[in-house]
Amino acid sequence: MSQPPGKFTLEYLLNLLLSVGLLGQKQAASITTDYQMSLEAASKRSRNKGGSAGGPVPDPAAADPLDFLISLNLPLVGSQNGKRTVDDEVLAHLMAKQSGLPYRRVEQRELNIEFITTLLPQSFAQRHLILPLGYEGQNLQVGVRHPFCQNVLDDVRRVSSHPAVPVIVSQSNLKKLIGDIYAFGSTVRGATGLYTGGSRLGLDVSNLEQYVKLKSASEITDDDQHIKNLIDLLFAEAFDGHVSDIHLEPKREHLLVRMRFDGVLHEMYRLPAVIHPAIVSRIKTISRLDIAERRRPQDGRIKIAHRDSEAEVRVSTVPVAFGEKVVMRILDPEALFLDLQTMFHNNEDYSKWLEFTQHPHGIILVTGPTGSGKTTTLYSSLRQIATPEVNVTTVEDPIEMIHEQFNQIAVQPKVGITFGSIIRTILRQDPDIIMVGEMRDKETAENAVQAALTGHLVLSTLHTNDAPSAVIRLVELGLEPFLVSSTVVGIMAQRLVRRICPNCIDEFVLTARMALDLGFITQGDLTLKHGRGCEACRNTGYKGRLATVEVMPFSDSMKEMILQGDHNALSLKALARSEGMTTLRENALDLMLAGLTTIQEVLRVTSAD
Repeated sequence: MSQPPGKFTLEYLLNLLLSVGLLGQKQAASITTDYQMSLEAASKRSRNKGGSAGGPVPDPAAADPLDFLISLNLPLVGSQNGKRTVDDEVLAHLMAKQSGLPYRRVEQRELNIEFITTLLPQSFAQRHLILPLGYEGQNLQVGVRHPFCQNVLDDVRRVSSHPAVPVIVSQSNLKKLIGDIYAFGSTVRGATGLYTGGSRLGLDVSNLEQYVKLKSASEITDDDQHIKNLIDLLFAEAFDGHVSDIHLEPKREHLLVRMRFDGVLHEMYRLPAVIHPAIVSRIKTISRLDIAERRRPQDGRIKIAHRDSEAEVRVSTVPVAFGEKVVMRILDPEALFLDLQTMFHNNEDYSKWLEFTQHPHGIILVTGPTGSGKTTTLYSSLRQIATPEVNVTTVEDPIEMIHEQFNQIAVQPKVGITFGSIIRTILRQDPDIIMVGEMRDKETAENAVQAALTGHLVLSTLHTNDAPSAVIRLVELGLEPFLVSSTVVGIMAQRLVRRICPNCIDEFVLTARMALDLGFITQGDLTLKHGRGCEACRNTGYKGRLATVEVMPFSDSMKEMILQGDHNALSLKALARSEGMTTLRENALDLMLAGLTTIQEVLRVTSAD
């Protein structure tokens, strides 16, 4: 659609707000007056700075109307608690609707950095707040902040030799993208130039094996500033985005960078394959790994200061087809130690868990797959019960986070320190509470039971799908049923579901028919919530995660069932539910009905009962 005639003025923006009832005529007149006064004040300051009345006077059009209107923080009618204001995103939506142009929220991972930085200089993109987004057929989609920019689009068309089609993108979205992309692109180009002799020609990087033969290990070093800057940028983006893992995956023609946000991996960058060895070398150096060893897996740690906090990064390297894959897990202390009460949505479940941890002796188990938050639950519980009067000792593989209130031991099989063997040594260290990172074999289980029988509280984890299945797993490990029934205090299974982003939360109606198609039976239509997607949540609709739990106390009737040899998980689950246990699915549905997560997350994370 052709762009509207006229200019991008404050009057145009005010008319947009008036047309949808977000502004009244008197308020619009007052804003216009204030705007004119600000222009006159700016002109006066400019004349005074020029030294004479005939000094330079700023063009009124140079005073940006969008910035001025956003700075007023006008309350948005109908927003929750009246907290949201008329910001650049609201105005972008209105401009897109009025002009007939598409609106788009753009994520950096969607864009080709090399294409953008090659096509347009940074100064041009920043001056006009314009960004090429990519080709759609023969047309080049270009992100703009308002519809009145035909002259700039003509310049882009001449440079690209393709029709430039405008797409409305919010001003803040554009500014962040331009800043991040050109900073990252400049660093990548500098690093690439170091290993290609400044030319992209003459080196065939489509075959990584050939590239390895061209350079020795000493030539690809980690002491280049561009490589350091590149890794710093990756870490900074990961910390700001609350990323849990960074994956560096070498491919034949590029280095793939993926990051895990709220439990889901997202592709972020495709970097030139030629800089992969230097990046790995740098990461190995700062994590104290052997940079010359490329044939076997290695594990290391990095302590990184970011702004006002510190975080530990666990590094793992493994040789794959085209080099070494590196995975860096970011251990954020704020995420590893949580307030337990906020973790539980159901107060009854929280009370049951507190009762478990207040037992003087016995075994408490947390079950779930890798990445379900088991370690966070154990750490948070230990910190709550670790007082100066008790001795808390942990056995971990590896130690997730150093905490001064715990005596922490790392598993080292090469010197004979395993989960099973070290428990016997710990018992001679006068412990009160023992945490075993994972109960993975018969020796560990038997020693944990022995510790519980001799008056110690033991906390550990198991990999099972739900709480009742943990009993079956213990028996399969070789424990006698009478030992299980006499030592286990309680079991909790848990999963993590993504939380709906509070900045873009919206309501929708789930009809009874739609619910039935999804496997639910409802009495009628349900009003649920989901996230539309915004800059704060990287356009995913989710920000942060919540725990859904299944807390199963070991009642007398359950102990009797186990002693009688009934180890069937379904029978145990039926008994637990009859005694008031809320399942993982039921807990997740409660979170959904409370507007904290979505139906999609419930189905993704939990299985039907």
